[in-house]
Amino acid sequence: MLCQGCHIPTGEGGRGVPNMNNQVGYFLHLPAGREYLVRVPGSANSALNDERLTELLNWTLLEFGGSSLAADWQPYSVAEVTAARQQPLFEVIEFRAQLVEQLQQANYPIDP
Repeated sequence: MLCQGCHIPTGEGGRGVPNMNNQVGYFLHLPAGREYLVRVPGSANSALNDERLTELLNWTLLEFGGSSLAADWQPYSVAEVTAARQQPLFEVIEFRAQLVEQLQQANYPIDP
């Protein structure tokens, strides 16, 4: 995964990149948000195979999800990652903004 192209090892963002800490788990509350985490360029274009990418995405959620990760969250499956990865995002900023708006309307305290 190429997460550190935008995020630093602690999950924080920078240069207009959002923070993952206590935020990344909110995306799992929307089907499009779940896919988003796989479809962002750092994930979709990773040299990791689908199995390793699945493991890393699930680890990322556990490591950085904190209070944003629901107690009953469902880990990614390899089949889910394989399918979503076939449609990488090109309009990442716009897509994320739409997701954040939907999450905020649903009263999730996600940062823009």
